[in-house]
Amino acid sequence: MKENNLNKATLTITMIISMITWGISWPANGTLSSYGSAFDLGFFRYLFVVISLFFILVFLKDKLLISRKAIPFVIISGALMAMYNYTFLAGLQHGSPGAGGILVTTLNPVIAYTIGILLSWKRPSSNELAGLIFGILAGLCLLKIWENKSIFEAPGNIYFLLCAVIWSVLSKFTSTSSKYGSSFAFSWWMYLVTLIFILPFNDFGKINSLMHSTELKFWGNMFFSSVITTSLATTLYFYATAKIGAEKASSFIFIVPFTAALSSFLLLGEQIKMHTVIGGILGIIAVYLINRKSKVSR
Repeated sequence: MKENNLNKATLTITMIISMITWGISWPANGTLSSYGSAFDLGFFRYLFVVISLFFILVFLKDKLLISRKAIPFVIISGALMAMYNYTFLAGLQHGSPGAGGILVTTLNPVIAYTIGILLSWKRPSSNELAGLIFGILAGLCLLKIWENKSIFEAPGNIYFLLCAVIWSVLSKFTSTSSKYGSSFAFSWWMYLVTLIFILPFNDFGKINSLMHSTELKFWGNMFFSSVITTSLATTLYFYATAKIGAEKASSFIFIVPFTAALSSFLLLGEQIKMHTVIGGILGIIAVYLINRKSKVSR
């Protein structure tokens, strides 16, 4: 029992650190979106991810081998990741990055739970239901919805809505990864498939131009976005989906908007508003409730 509690505590801390990393990555992704198309930037991101995660697997002495039964799941997951990469960066370019990002992080857990209910016909516990309500309230508060009612009508923000759906479905597929071998090996193959799916849409003339770029801002943000955020934080998130399920893992995403605002304050000196603090607190309560064990088993 103590070992299980220790493992759960370690996983919780790991997830919180991953979500903080995601929050810090928002400004990095916003900066990168000005350098090229979603597919061209995706080429660099997933090339770096495939290389860096390979060395991480070597360091961990983890095998790259996975079961043949995993191949369909790897291909579908890779395709979904490629779609997510496009819709997310396209949203940053054509939508409202701040508000759109909050839409994604608020809707992700809600959609993940909805998919879970439809697939298993198991309704959420009272704690999970209360947590989802707090999460939605957190998102509305962070959006400052009383002043931004038209946010759902902005054409570019449809990309962010698609992001939420794609990510929720992707999380469901990665939650099966541990059945076919190492979750980290599954992720490596998935990222490789993602890179392959992106290749036909690349402008290699633009990619060649970016490869010769000497801008430290571009390479620094690309390194953080790919190696730190994707290879480490996102892979750990997928590992968590295999351990605690896509629904509970997705709940931690409620933390991301507040950590993004906090990192912007610490790194960029941006002012933190009261509605951001309230929304952040509501998001933390949501994560606590969803991951809290119910006293009465259902």
